[in-house]
Amino acid sequence: MRMRVHFLVTMVTVAALTACATNPVTGRRELSLISEAQEIQMGREASQNDLRRVGAAPSAEAQALVRRMGSQMAAKSERPSLPWEFHVLDDAAVNAFAYPGGFIFVTRGLMTYLNSEAELAEVVGHEIGHVTAKHTVAAMSQQQLAQIGLVGASILSPTIAKYGDLLGGGASLLFLKFGRDDELQSDALGFQYSLAQGYDVREAPKVFTTLGRLSGGSGRVPEWQSTHPDPGNRIQRAEQRLTQVPASALAASRVNRDAYLRIVNGMVFGENPRNGYFTGTRFLHPDLRFQLDFPQGWKTANQPDAVVAVSPDNGAQIQLVPGQGTPAQALQGLLQQQGITVRQSGQTTVNGIPAVIASFDAQLQQGTLNGLALALSYGNSTYLLLGLTVPQVAAQQGPAVEASLRSFRPLTEAAALGVQPARVQLVTLEQAMTGQQFVQRYPSSVSAETIYVINGIEAGTTLPKGMLVKRVVGGLGR
Repeated sequence: MRMRVHFLVTMVTVAALTACATNPVTGRRELSLISEAQEIQMGREASQNDLRRVGAAPSAEAQALVRRMGSQMAAKSERPSLPWEFHVLDDAAVNAFAYPGGFIFVTRGLMTYLNSEAELAEVVGHEIGHVTAKHTVAAMSQQQLAQIGLVGASILSPTIAKYGDLLGGGASLLFLKFGRDDELQSDALGFQYSLAQGYDVREAPKVFTTLGRLSGGSGRVPEWQSTHPDPGNRIQRAEQRLTQVPASALAASRVNRDAYLRIVNGMVFGENPRNGYFTGTRFLHPDLRFQLDFPQGWKTANQPDAVVAVSPDNGAQIQLVPGQGTPAQALQGLLQQQGITVRQSGQTTVNGIPAVIASFDAQLQQGTLNGLALALSYGNSTYLLLGLTVPQVAAQQGPAVEASLRSFRPLTEAAALGVQPARVQLVTLEQAMTGQQFVQRYPSSVSAETIYVINGIEAGTTLPKGMLVKRVVGGLGR
């Protein structure tokens, strides 16, 4: 038995030693279990999936700016031959991220919090740095190596084998986190790429100041803080890098503040309620003209391809997802999946809408779940509503789950159907004033603190006459 363990560990070690490649940024040999072709394929698939699920921001000017800026930087980087792509994602999350192979995303949420092309260049350059320095590839290689070790251990340990698929699977590229050294290196590379393109890198510290003032947030992809752990005092490090830049290198540098702000002007700020929104426990979808109630106290989320609610004890879940085909076909597609045992099925009516319904048991590796599924057609679309509970809480949560599924109904309220998103609106100051005076004179539908953050100012900051300043108008209000 010990000889077998030793053999497996040796094979894993040999695999690691033979699967090395030269890092194009540092020139050092590093672990790489992923070829460049695989890197590109994985990145392209993840990128296409995000564009399908979340969608590209509708601003052609924003897309063109990010694409032009990123392409110029990438062409002068250490990996110019990658099939680089740059997109603005239609999401409220304040974030930017890089997929392997050169697929870079900036969210519209982040763009509304920045104030110049020079600030944007620091972010885009940072994400390019993650790709050129192969940080994602290194993280994935370490993950694969851990999985190899896990598989080897699974041969010997029934306990590890039972949970091997849980520990080794389901890791999203989007949630791969980089370490302190990777973040510092990408900060430095972003600074370098921005400077090479003639952007004023003195604006770089402002990016980290703004991101540092953010907390929580909304959106359907992770926030910057969750995918970019803070490596320390980034502002101080950016300022230290500035001391190494000769004044001549900054003489003709550009900020392009007003041009950038005019692109952001009119951009949706925060979540777009046209894609669905919550009022308490009620979910309303103006474009699709339906509403649904969830149990009190449950955690809810509106995702690109599902509306989800989870009970406080995590023992029950409700999902609303698009269905394929007719209601009967959508329900049958669910019930035919492996491990599903139907207990009862039939036809029903939900608030005047014909539907099909079934109760079932789902046998998973971790145990059995009790399920209730309901499918219906409404507004030329098919919807599948699904409730799942663990047996221990089925009696307690079952009635609430069924009541929620059966609450699906048309949305007819004129105010709800006509709701519009909040948008950024530029104001040209007719006279000098402080930040506090600005929010008093030009009210917004978001808090004063939010206005200070998105403009990179404080309440006491003096704003000169003629300055362009952002406010937020419309939307659901505070």
